[in-house]
Amino acid sequence: MILNFDPKAEYLLEDERVLLRPLKESDIEFLLPFAQNEPDTWKYSLTSAKGSEGMKSYISKTLTARTEGKEYPFIVYDKQTNEYAGSTRFYDIQPDFQTLQLGYTWYGEKFRGTGLNKHCKFLLLQFAFESLSAERVEFRADARNDKSIAAMKSIGCKPEGILRNHLPMQEGGRRDSIILSILKEEWENGVKENLRKRLLNR
Repeated sequence: MILNFDPKAEYLLEDERVLLRPLKESDIEFLLPFAQNEPDTWKYSLTSAKGSEGMKSYISKTLTARTEGKEYPFIVYDKQTNEYAGSTRFYDIQPDFQTLQLGYTWYGEKFRGTGLNKHCKFLLLQFAFESLSAERVEFRADARNDKSIAAMKSIGCKPEGILRNHLPMQEGGRRDSIILSILKEEWENGVKENLRKRLLNR
């Protein structure tokens, strides 16, 4: 089998709390305020979207990667507040190996810690394992980013190890990256239901 992924398809993921739809160039109008007013959002990110030009480049690069079948970016809409909240994406998509990575996830300050992220992750993982036929979904983060790592562990990700001196940082130097993952059998045998139960409390 191969990953059932079509980069040209318009995937829409939705529940009572959140809507994830494909990111498009015109979405800069919704995301630009974050780029201009919340620069710390990209403190641990490899790709900064600070400022107008930063956000334009951020969107342009991921849309190019989508046309090449390498990435699939979404914009996140919070149905509770009726506002756009941030962005996330599938990347390093490997159809032949039935694997992909889930990341480049960020939200505006007011949306963090509200439960929005867990709704997004549930929809994305359900889609990856049950629609795309993924066998493994991988996550990576700056090993210093304790909040992000805790959030990934809370949805069922298992740490696999550290890539030392892995990637260059915006401020100079190089970072260690932590690798975590969820396997299809783990999703089916507990992770899905545990995450679903957590959604009921948010």
